[in-house]
Amino acid sequence: MLRKLLITLCLSAALCCVAAGVERPVNSSWGLALGSAHTIDTYLTPLRYSGWGAELTYRRAQAMKFNPERWSQNVDFGLAFDSMENPARNASMYYAGFDASYAMLWRTSLPWGVTAGIGPHLRGDIGVIYLARNGNNPASVKASVTAGARGYLQRRFTLGRMPVTLRWQSELPVTGAFFSPQYDELYYEIYLGNHSGLAHAAWWGNFFRWDNQVTADLHFSPNALRVGFCQTLLSTKVNNITSRQWGFAFILGVTNDWLTVTPGRAPSAENRKIIFAY
Repeated sequence: MLRKLLITLCLSAALCCVAAGVERPVNSSWGLALGSAHTIDTYLTPLRYSGWGAELTYRRAQAMKFNPERWSQNVDFGLAFDSMENPARNASMYYAGFDASYAMLWRTSLPWGVTAGIGPHLRGDIGVIYLARNGNNPASVKASVTAGARGYLQRRFTLGRMPVTLRWQSELPVTGAFFSPQYDELYYEIYLGNHSGLAHAAWWGNFFRWDNQVTADLHFSPNALRVGFCQTLLSTKVNNITSRQWGFAFILGVTNDWLTVTPGRAPSAENRKIIFAY
């Protein structure tokens, strides 16, 4: 009798642990950033070109399995396009690029309902600047792989009856590698086999990037409208070539939370849901 009672208690405890498990919904968002764009690239021209820039972004965040209360993983993708003109407005410059990044963030609670997070961040970028008026060297390729840190501050409150999530996020690469040709080196020469001196170690003395964004998620259940503002800055200096790209943009996007369900296993109402806004 005692043996049967112990077996029953163990089975009941196991079922309770399964029922009171942890669900990790995915927070995903699509966004469009539209604003100003400025570029100086002395490989192409010493002049500054200014105009407008747009970027389509996809962001995905989810609590991690090993410690869902404290750690989250973030995957971001971006597709950018800039259209700019010189000061005399008689020449055009264009930029097209793609970036992807991954971050692991540790979070903690601060006073006044503020949540803070920080962690390692990996990012890869590839793009090209094109100046149509240059007949010999019309393009400048940009490529980099960097490692650094991402941090954020976040607070959730209500505006009337509407829940709002206000967030500031910042990214700062520390080290990595980036591509740059020699001064006056043609890409045709690289094509013919001149591959020396193209990859350079990145540090703050020759490669500096700083990205910031402030957003507010207006929660219209089950989705949210995201509005905000972002700033980007990239500056490199190597092989007597100075390149700077910066801009400011407004953000408009849509976010939602979704949960992957294993076939034949419906999520329990007693499970704790751990959702990360980014």
